[in-house]
Amino acid sequence: MDRRRTALLAVAVLTAAALGLIAPVAPVAAAAAHPTLRSGNAEITPGVLMLTPVAPGATSACTAAFVFTGRDTTYLGYAAHCAARGEATSLSGCAERTLPVGTTVEIEGAAGFRTSGRLAYTSWGTMQDVGETDAALCTLNDFALVALSPGDVGRVDPTVPALGGPTDLDSDGTVAGEPVYSYQPQNAGRAVKSGQSLGVGTAGLTHRVQTSPPGRPGDSGSGYLDGKGRAFGVLSTLFLDGSRTNGVTDLAHALAYASRYGGIGTVSLVLGERPFAPRD
Repeated sequence: MDRRRTALLAVAVLTAAALGLIAPVAPVAAAAAHPTLRSGNAEITPGVLMLTPVAPGATSACTAAFVFTGRDTTYLGYAAHCAARGEATSLSGCAERTLPVGTTVEIEGAAGFRTSGRLAYTSWGTMQDVGETDAALCTLNDFALVALSPGDVGRVDPTVPALGGPTDLDSDGTVAGEPVYSYQPQNAGRAVKSGQSLGVGTAGLTHRVQTSPPGRPGDSGSGYLDGKGRAFGVLSTLFLDGSRTNGVTDLAHALAYASRYGGIGTVSLVLGERPFAPRD
């Protein structure tokens, strides 16, 4: 189950018959609320289950972060390592094999609703295509987008369940001690996780966060909000140093990279329809 070796574990979980099978551009602005998305009791929201076929008989199970829009397309975001082809063997998204754009991703929403989307962007594949050489980006830029079919757009509510928001896109990072929140319903226990930032890493590309409980396998790709409800990151890694902390890809940088190099135009965060009001 080692998908990013040494001290880090990518927090996707793979389901398979064989249980052993189991990484600097200007930030972009958040979008206003998308007028075609339905608010309240929708089947597709942040936190839905994303199932990606990564090898024969094996599927990675991850969690959707937030809703995004661009060029009249609605997307769900999650982590690029969720769309890695089979077992990852290094820490670099510039070296890992990844699934091609167009791969079908199954989506399991509320009340048993099921549909599928199409992998439209993966930072790992894009960095390989453009010949990225920045080692920090290769390691820390871990973001992907799945395009929804037009028929499913009306089933989407961009509001984060149980939390509200996102209220905006965080463009200045987090500071040590700042409150953080995430909605991670895929494992038993508390779906809402709260805690604090331990600060940002290299060039603001990553955040280290501590929540109770921490993100676990299956939570990969889930979104993080700061104390004001601003979206700042996507869950990428679990540190195996005993600290029970997670590495979170910075969303503003990830979106900027996707918009510049992804071939899908400018992609923006869709704001939530209800106020940010965490209940913890």
